[in-house]
Amino acid sequence: MAEAERIIGTPEVGDEAQPEPEAPRGRRRIAALLVVAAIAYLLDLGTKMVVVAELEHQPPIRIIGDLLRFEAVRNPGAAFGFGEAFTILFTVIAASVIVVIVRLARKLYSLPWAIALGLLLGGALGNLTDRIFRSPGVFRGAVVDFIAPAHFAVFNLADTAIVCGGILIVLLSFRGLDPDGTVHKD
Repeated sequence: MAEAERIIGTPEVGDEAQPEPEAPRGRRRIAALLVVAAIAYLLDLGTKMVVVAELEHQPPIRIIGDLLRFEAVRNPGAAFGFGEAFTILFTVIAASVIVVIVRLARKLYSLPWAIALGLLLGGALGNLTDRIFRSPGVFRGAVVDFIAPAHFAVFNLADTAIVCGGILIVLLSFRGLDPDGTVHKD
């Protein structure tokens, strides 16, 4: 009888074994999100510090012939330089994205979603840091971009993290995987 109760999950009286709660699994996913976000943020911040110190006001550095170069550019707008007059709006949007990710993290039980949201969070924090602390002033700061592929916009590691996180979210959504770990078979 004890074996049957163990299989169906009915604990015996005085049985010390308790089912493992879901909270530790959720905490591990939140920890994964925070680790990914911290790595993305610190890599972005570190590269921008090097670019400002060593590359700003210098000629571009060719990495792969004419295909790729590093060139310091200050971007007050959004991706591709659009919306230069809306720097404050982009700051508010980035702050809102961060709040949404933090709120969503409470219901996070999927490691792939933790990685995707961590990339978004780290990238948003990286560009938000520039908008708050870089010239010309608080909430009007220009983002430091430096990766310049031929025939494409100049971007930074925060932008890369945001794009990779967004692509991962689209793929997870197509597969029917929700942040809480449930899978939808449509």
